[in-house]
Amino acid sequence: MSNQQPGHDWQTPPAGAPHGGHVPGYPAPPAGGGSPHRGAWIGAGATMLAAVVTLVGAYLLAPDNSSKAAPAPAPPAADAVPGAAGTATPAPGGTDAGGPSASSGAQAPAAAPSAPAGKAAGTVRWEGPLAIAFADDKDLDPTPPANSQTNADNDFGVFDFAGPRLRPERGAKALLWETEGSVPSYADCASAVATQATSEDIAAKAGMVVCALTNDGRVARLRIKQMNGDVGHPKGTFDVTVWNKA
Repeated sequence: MSNQQPGHDWQTPPAGAPHGGHVPGYPAPPAGGGSPHRGAWIGAGATMLAAVVTLVGAYLLAPDNSSKAAPAPAPPAADAVPGAAGTATPAPGGTDAGGPSASSGAQAPAAAPSAPAGKAAGTVRWEGPLAIAFADDKDLDPTPPANSQTNADNDFGVFDFAGPRLRPERGAKALLWETEGSVPSYADCASAVATQATSEDIAAKAGMVVCALTNDGRVARLRIKQMNGDVGHPKGTFDVTVWNKA
């Protein structure tokens, strides 16, 4: 049986062979008495060690990136810089077009709110048809005029006493407009009631025009369209205009 050791590719010479001698029929051992693979492993180890040394040296010699300052940001483009050429810079307090100039230093004052429409003296407060009946007096000051549950607020009532009549009540005043063929304006009625109106009854007939002053001081005009009903329950239908007071 061969006496070959693991890792060796030659056979052990038989006993009695001279030391260092060569026995015919057996391969000659390598010079130095070592394994034929030992040199290859030693060479490979040396190569790997050299590579590791090279890598470590390269890392140690590399500059410290953390010590470098971050590169400065690139300057913005000209069209992104306020006031740069080719861009419009709005003036303070204004817009690009139509606003106050930058030299004014303040915005234009806001326009004062206008007065509510229809509130000036002499403007129409309410106008329309209105029925006034016996025991159904009307207050001309609300819009629209109506019977007030507070009796002292009602301005006019109708009753029949030797014919239908229109009666100013509770401080209201009236007078018959006697200029035929004309309809009095606010100025006409305001002037007439200021000097001629009374609290006396007015005999009411269709076609008559009455200027009036309510107990709240508003000028009104009542054009009688018709008077009807029986003696105990007269009723009148009027075209009424009430104007705002000062």
